[in-house]
Amino acid sequence: MKKTDSSNFGLINVTCILILLTLSIFILKELESILLPLFVALLISFVFLPVYNYLNNKKLPAFLSLAIVILIILILANIVSVFIYTSINSFSSEFPLYEQKFLHIYNDFIPKLNLTPEEETQLEQFFNIKKLFASGNLTTAISGILTSITALLGNFVLIIFYIIFIITESESIGKRFSLAYSEERNTSLRNTLGHIVIGLRDYISGKTLLSLMQAILIGTILWICGVDFYVVWAFLFFFTDFIPNIGSLFASIFLGLFMALQFEAIIYPLVIIIILIVIQNLKGNVIEPKFFGSKLDLSPFLLFFSLVFWGYIWGILGMILSVPIMSMLKIILMNIPSTKPIAILMSNNPEKTIFNKK
Repeated sequence: MKKTDSSNFGLINVTCILILLTLSIFILKELESILLPLFVALLISFVFLPVYNYLNNKKLPAFLSLAIVILIILILANIVSVFIYTSINSFSSEFPLYEQKFLHIYNDFIPKLNLTPEEETQLEQFFNIKKLFASGNLTTAISGILTSITALLGNFVLIIFYIIFIITESESIGKRFSLAYSEERNTSLRNTLGHIVIGLRDYISGKTLLSLMQAILIGTILWICGVDFYVVWAFLFFFTDFIPNIGSLFASIFLGLFMALQFEAIIYPLVIIIILIVIQNLKGNVIEPKFFGSKLDLSPFLLFFSLVFWGYIWGILGMILSVPIMSMLKIILMNIPSTKPIAILMSNNPEKTIFNKK
C-alpha cells in the first residue's frame, strides 16, 4: 500500500512539473513584449550598477546618481543605434553586389566540373545556392541579427523604466529584509542576496566589457586589413559572442565568405580568419575563465539546450541572452543551499565549482 501511495505521489509530482513547465513556456512566449525588455533591462542594470554605487559613494544624492546613469545609457544607446542603422543601410544597399559576384563565380565554376545536367541540378538543390543568393536571403540573414537588436528600441522607454526601478530597488531591498525577517534570518538572506547580486553584477559587466573589447579589436583588425563593412562585422561579433560556439562560428564563416568575394582570393582572408579565431580562443579559454572562474562553467549540453530553448522562445535575441540567463540562474542556485546540488549538476567541472564555492 505504501509503495502504491509512493508511486502515485511520484506520478503526481512529475505531472505537476510537466504542467508547470508547459505553463512557463506559454507565459514566456505570450508575454515576450514584457519579459524580453525586462531581461535586457536587468542585464543593463547590472552593467551600470557599479557606476551608480560609485557615484553614491562620492556622496552624490541618489536621484542625481540615477539621473547620471540614465543619461549615460541614453547617450550610449543613441550612439549605438546610429551606428547600427547606418551600417544596416550601407550593408543592405551594397552587399547584393557581392551576392551577384558570388553567383557569377559559381556559374563560371560549375561547367568546369563536367557534370551532367542531373548532377548539376542535384548539386544546386543540395546547397540551395541560387535560391540563397538570388533572392537576397543571405543579406537578410546577416542584417536580421542587427535588425532584431534595433527592434528593442521600440521598447526603449519600457526598458528605461525597468532600469530605473531595478537600480532603485537594489538600494532599498536590504532595509525591507531587515524589517520583514528576524535578525538571524535577515543576516542569512542578505548574505545570500549579496552573493547573488555581486556574482551577477561581476559576470554581466565583465562579460559585456570583454565582448566589447574583443569586438573593437576585431573591428580594428578588419579596418587595417581593408575589409568592407568592418563596423557591421564588429557589431556582429559582439552580439554573437553571447551565443556559445555557434555564434562565433556563424560570424566567422560569413566573414570568411565575404572577404573571399571582396578580395577574390583565399589565402589573405584565411590568414585574417585564423587571427580572429586565435583572438576568440584566447578570450574564451584563457581570459574569461580567469575573470569568472566557475561562473561560466556550464555543461556543453546545457548550453546547447538553452540555445535551442531560448531561441525558440524569443528568436535571435533569445539565443544571444541564453548564456547570460543560464549563468545568472546558476549563480542564483549556487548561492541558495537547497538548490546548490542543481547548480553543481549544471556544471561541466563540478569539482571546480565546489572548490570555488568553498
